Amino acid sequence: MGDTLEFNEIYQEVKGSWNDGRLRFSKQNVVYKSSKTGKVDSIPASELNLAQWRRVCLGHGIKLGTSTGHVYKYDGFRDTDFEKISEFFKANYKVELTEKDMCVKGWNWGTAKFSGPLLSFEVNDNTAFEVPLSNVSQCATGKNEVTLEFHQNDDTEVSLMEVRFYVPPSQSDERQDPVEAFAQNVLSKADVIQATGDAVCIFKELQCLTPRGRYDIRIYPTFLHLHGKTFDYKIPYTTVLRLFLLPHKDQRQMFFVISLDPPIKQGQTRYHFLILLFSKEEDISLTLNMSEEDVERRFEGKLSKFMSGSLYEMVSRVMKALVNRKITVPGNFQGHSGAQCITCSYKASSGLLYPLERGFIYVHKPPVHLRFEEISCVNFARGTTTTRSFDFEIETKQGNQYTFSSIEREEYGKLFDFVNAKKLNIKNRGFKEGMKGKIDEYSDSDDDQHDAYLERMKAEGKIREEGNDSDESDGESDESFNPGEEDEEIAEEYDSNASASESSEGGEESEDESAKKKKAKKAKVVKEKKERKPRKEKKQKDAGGPKRPMSAYMLWLNSSRERIKSDNPGISITEISKKAGEMWRQLSKDEKQEWEAKAGEAKKQYDKAKKEYKESGGATSSPRKESKKSGGKKDDKKRKSAGADKDKERGGNDSFKSREFIETSEESSSDSDHKSKSKRKKESDDEEEEEAVSTPASSEEESD
Repeated sequence: MGDTLEFNEIYQEVKGSWNDGRLRFSKQNVVYKSSKTGKVDSIPASELNLAQWRRVCLGHGIKLGTSTGHVYKYDGFRDTDFEKISEFFKANYKVELTEKDMCVKGWNWGTAKFSGPLLSFEVNDNTAFEVPLSNVSQCATGKNEVTLEFHQNDDTEVSLMEVRFYVPPSQSDERQDPVEAFAQNVLSKADVIQATGDAVCIFKELQCLTPRGRYDIRIYPTFLHLHGKTFDYKIPYTTVLRLFLLPHKDQRQMFFVISLDPPIKQGQTRYHFLILLFSKEEDISLTLNMSEEDVERRFEGKLSKFMSGSLYEMVSRVMKALVNRKITVPGNFQGHSGAQCITCSYKASSGLLYPLERGFIYVHKPPVHLRFEEISCVNFARGTTTTRSFDFEIETKQGNQYTFSSIEREEYGKLFDFVNAKKLNIKNRGFKEGMKGKIDEYSDSDDDQHDAYLERMKAEGKIREEGNDSDESDGESDESFNPGEEDEEIAEEYDSNASASESSEGGEESEDESAKKKKAKKAKVVKEKKERKPRKEKKQKDAGGPKRPMSAYMLWLNSSRERIKSDNPGISITEISKKAGEMWRQLSKDEKQEWEAKAGEAKKQYDKAKKEYKESGGATSSPRKESKKSGGKKDDKKRKSAGADKDKERGGNDSFKSREFIETSEESSSDSDHKSKSKRKKESDDEEEEEAVSTPASSEEESD
C-alpha cells in the first residue's frame, strides 16, 4: 500500500447542496479540495479520533471526528473502498474505521443529542438525520417548542427553511426549562450573528464598489459589519474565501477584494465579492479596542494596539489577522505599459484584468475570479470592431465561457508568454503547430516558437501604417525619429535647391510650398528604395496616313454579322463575338483560304499606299509640328521655373502677397502671355509667307 490514497468525485454537503471535490489521505493529514470554490480543508492526522463508515444516499460515506470537536463528512465512496481505507487508517492513523447503520424507519419521535457542531436525531440508538448547527441562522423558542431557521443556499433547487422540535416538559429537573436548555445548546454552536460587545476597530466612510456606496466597517472578533445609509451587512469570517490586494493601473489607487461564499444578499442580488477602493495617499492612525496583553495573546504579533500607515495597509493587515488567510497580490506579470494588469471590457463595462500566480481576477463590474485549475482552455481571438485590439476568451471545465474584449494589440505578446508559462491549453496556437498532430497541451513552448496570429497582426499593422504614410490627403505623417536619415535628407534638399534654403531662412513659407516640399521629400525616399524605369514613348498615330488592313477573321465577321443576328434574334453584342469565334473555328481550311486571300490583297494595297504617302512627305511633317509644340511647352516651363527662382532669391518677405496683388499679377501675367503668344504666332506666319514666296522662285530657276 502506498503512502497516500486519492479519490475523485467525493462530495461534501454544504447548506443543502452537494459540492464535488478530491479527497486525499496521507500519513500527515487528510486534505479535501472543493472543485467549485477551491477551498481546502486540512485535518492533521494527530487530531483524528473518530472514523465511521455509513450507507448514505450517494453510495457510502465517511464521518471523521477530531479532538478539537470538529466533524467532517464525505460521501461518494464505493463499497469496495472500505477495505483499503480501513487498512490505511489502522496503519497510519491508529484509528479503526467502524461501520454505523442509519435509521430508515421514518419515525419522527426520538432523542436529540448534541455532539460537537452537530445535532443528531436518533431512533433506537441509530441516527435518523443530523443537522449541522453552523447552518442555523436563527433559533426561536415557544411553549414546549423550538424552531430552527437555516441559511439559504442559492445553488440548491429546494431549500429547507425551518425545522420545529417538540420538547416535552421534564419532571426530573424543575430548575431549568428543557426548551431553554435545548435553545442554548443550539445557539452555542449556531452561526447566529449578534452584535454584542464593542468592535475591535472602526473604519469610517470607506468607498465600496460592490455593493456600491460609502460604508462604515466595524471589525468584530467573529464577523465584519458593513453599516451604510440604506443597507447593513454582517459577514462572518468563516464565509471569507480569499483576500486580494491589487494596485490600480494609474498607480495611485488600490483595490482590496474580499471573496465570499456564501455571498451577501440585497434583495435578489448576490454579491460574491466585496471590493473596496483606496487612495494610496490616505493615511490613518489606528487604536485597537483591546488591551495590549489581549492583542499579543490573540494575534501573536500580527497586530499591535497602536498602528499607523496607509489606510489600505491598515485594513488589509487587520483583515488578514482576523480571517487568518493569506492576501493574494499580482505576480511577476507586467503589461506593455509596465502595469500589472490589462485594460479590457467584460460584458458591457470596462475594467482591469489581473493575471495572478494561480488564476485571473477581473474588477470590477461584475467581478470574476477564475482559477487555473478550473480553466479548460484559453483563446486569442480577433477583435470584432477593429484590428487594433483582440479578445481573450477563457473556457472553464464546467462549460462556461468568459470573453474579455478590447485588449490593446501591444498586450498580446506579454499575455501569450504568461499563459504559456502557466502551461494553460491555448486553442489557436497557429497552423504550424496544428500540423504536429497530438502534442502535450500543457507543455511549455520555446521563446522562438512561431505564432501565426502574432505574425498576422504584425503584418496588418505594417500594411495599415504604410497606407497612412502614402495617403496624400493627410497633411502630417507619423515619421519615426532617426537622426542619421534625417540629416541625409536635409543635405540632399539643400544641395539640390540652394535658393529654397535661402528663402526658408529669410522668412516664413506658405502652406502650399511646405506641402509640396513634403511630397517631394517622400518621393525622394521612394526613389532611393526602388528606381523606376523610364516609360517608353507611345507611338503617335498619323491621322493622315492610310488605314491598316483588316485580318481574314474581321473581313469574314463583317460579312457574316447580319446572318448571325438573323439566326439568333435578340442576341447581344458580346454574344455575337462569342458565337462568331466558335463559327470561325469550325470553318474548314478551304473556306478560310478565301478570306485569307482577300486579307493578303488588302495588305498589299496598304503597303503600296503607305509607300506613296511616305514619298509625298506626309509621314515626316506631323512629328515635326508635334516636336515644335512640345519644345515650346518645355521652353515655357523653363521660363516659369527661372522666374520662380528669381522671385525666391529676392527674399522671404516677397513670398507673402495679398489677395488684390495676386489677382492683379495674375491678370497682368495672363495679358503678357497672351501678347507673347500672339507675337510668336505673327512671327511664324511671316516665316511661312517668306518660305512660300521663295520656293516658287527657286523652282523656276531650276526649270530654266
